Amino acid sequence: MNVAFRVDASSEIGTGHFMRCLTLAAGLKQRGVQVRFVSRHVPGHIRDMLSAKGHEMATLNSIPNEETAGESSYAQWLGVSQAQDATDTSHALSDQVWDWLVVDHYALDARWERALRNAVKRILVIDDIADRKHDCDVLLDQNFYMDMDVRYTGKVPAHCQLLLGPRYALLRDEFRRMREQVNPRTGTIKRVFIFFGGVDSDNCTGRAIESLVNICIPGLLVDVVIGAQHPCREQIESECALYGFICHVQPAGWQS
Repeated sequence: MNVAFRVDASSEIGTGHFMRCLTLAAGLKQRGVQVRFVSRHVPGHIRDMLSAKGHEMATLNSIPNEETAGESSYAQWLGVSQAQDATDTSHALSDQVWDWLVVDHYALDARWERALRNAVKRILVIDDIADRKHDCDVLLDQNFYMDMDVRYTGKVPAHCQLLLGPRYALLRDEFRRMREQVNPRTGTIKRVFIFFGGVDSDNCTGRAIESLVNICIPGLLVDVVIGAQHPCREQIESECALYGFICHVQPAGWQS
């Protein structure tokens, strides 16, 4: 079986889309599936990660952004029009038959997906904002919402299989194993974990640190996790040292 992923990562997009796709790709590769990532925007450390894990990668050329008037607020993330991206992606997959195409990108919708129908057999969309229509065979939204069962009504084809809720969460094996060992928390909170993704371009990490300092809970242990590319890395490391918080930068297992 051959499975392709269309996903990007950057300081603006973050790395969350890429990491959850990488988790799915790892599971597929363990089952003998050939995987190829198709991306236009990818930081160097993620390229190295894909190479180390033995995944193929097709890089789409970056060209000046085209007119995106009337598009979604995420359209600028793509860097080109959906039509151009569909053409480029089709070309990147033209060398063989693809059983599945996994799409994880807020800037792509049903128009792009329809254009890829001739290049792949089936399409799986990973989404969590439910703000646009999709032409897909399966849609995965691993988050919990009060309106979970109706969020995609009218936004996907009648034949589309919906995988909704945390039971379908894309978790790496080490998290699954740890869940079996962790008991439900009870009593007073003694430890806090801060993590806002691999990039955190808005520095939510810094604001969380400030809030905990202002709350001033005696004896509270705080673990702060940031990526090596965090834009405020030095500031966060300095604040953690000042307040006695533990700062973990690109910890072991991050790329697993």
